[in-house]
Amino acid sequence: MTAPLRNDGHGSDPDRARSSVPPFTPKTIGAHLDGIAAFLGGTANVIMQLSLRPVGRGVLESTVDSGKVTLHPIKRLRTTLSYLAVALMGTDEERARYRAAIDESHRPVRSGASSPVAYNAFDPTLQLWVAASLYWGIDDLYTRMRGPMDPDTAEAFYQYCARLGTTLQLRPEMWPANRSAFQKYWDENLATRSIEPELRDYFNDLIDLKMMPRPVQRSFAGLQRFLVAGLLPQHLRDEMHLTWSDRDQRRFDRLLRGISAVQTRLPKPARLFPLNIYLYDLRRRMRRGTPLV
Repeated sequence: MTAPLRNDGHGSDPDRARSSVPPFTPKTIGAHLDGIAAFLGGTANVIMQLSLRPVGRGVLESTVDSGKVTLHPIKRLRTTLSYLAVALMGTDEERARYRAAIDESHRPVRSGASSPVAYNAFDPTLQLWVAASLYWGIDDLYTRMRGPMDPDTAEAFYQYCARLGTTLQLRPEMWPANRSAFQKYWDENLATRSIEPELRDYFNDLIDLKMMPRPVQRSFAGLQRFLVAGLLPQHLRDEMHLTWSDRDQRRFDRLLRGISAVQTRLPKPARLFPLNIYLYDLRRRMRRGTPLV
């Protein structure tokens, strides 16, 4: 099921009183982030992002081997989580430096004469969908694990998360104006997403951890498939041919409640792991002049 964003309508009223919640900053946003969510929701979120066909074809047809998760899974994990960390917790200078590094990797990613659909990694409309998927996933997991934010906090958090797109080429005005506008954008666009067979095969390999050593596959692939099925909106769950029962939902809810009971009691550095570690690693790379991506 595609759950609506938790909103009582405040976000859609342009005349409402000014929020009592101050804008988030890189130093205060950590109170509303959970590092474990990057692991729990990562693969499901990739499927949502790549369900926009030009984005999916860009990944399938990419000639940038150094960034392929199927060839370099650990490096790809580092670059993805470093991006989340710097977009949400980094300074403007750090975001600019990481943007430049990603731009260099993205430069060759564009459709060719034989591509079934046109795409360009610098297209801000494609980046809007990617950023929207990231925000939706963060909001969804936060609510499942901690319960909904109050409306003013939720709106302030949403506005801050525009950084998920503006850390690349997304222009600030392209980010839907408020959570109500975002919900409309999300519902309208999600309904049009589909997964072609070639992309479904690629996703199944990701879910089953085919790029990892066999002991890792045997230990974690089953859990990953359960998590992906539980986190995907129903529309994309159907596109992936994944089954889901009421019993599965109850088991899934219990699992998230159990994880949350532990996660929310951890000290902040432990709760932010591994995002804080990847941000530290990025800053170390910047100081040493080593490649960021």
